[in-house]
Amino acid sequence: MNNESAPTQELSDLLSDLVSVTHRLTRIAARATGETTSPATWRTLSVLSTFGPMRLGELAKQSRVTQPTMTKIVANLNELEWIRRIADVDDARAWQIALAPKGVKALGEWRARLGQALAPLFDDLDHDQIETISRAVDLLHECTDVRASDVVRAA
Repeated sequence: MNNESAPTQELSDLLSDLVSVTHRLTRIAARATGETTSPATWRTLSVLSTFGPMRLGELAKQSRVTQPTMTKIVANLNELEWIRRIADVDDARAWQIALAPKGVKALGEWRARLGQALAPLFDDLDHDQIETISRAVDLLHECTDVRASDVVRAA
């Protein structure tokens, strides 16, 4: 992928469709699992899993919630022992929020439930179609794992 040129309209449209369909998949899976945990909770755990420990304000921003809402989410996650507070190495007066082992486990179990809930939608795919999805997922991981932290933190 050429990083120096602006994305083409075709690529922009494709990425827009990708975001839309992945949101649809998420909603379908959440309904199919009967999940009652707030999507903001799972998003918060996912942000911590991807980007590591961060301060509450930054976590609120990355999870797309207000700081008071994040305070409530963090309190609930702390009660469940899914997160832990750690000292901020840059400011002894501040704390960072980090994913705890129970949170890692809960996030993994939730992601497994989502996959199981979605599997029936794709059970008639042949090997080549499954391989195409696998390659697309690998490419998305590659592009977002390497570049997203810069884009997200700059936002």
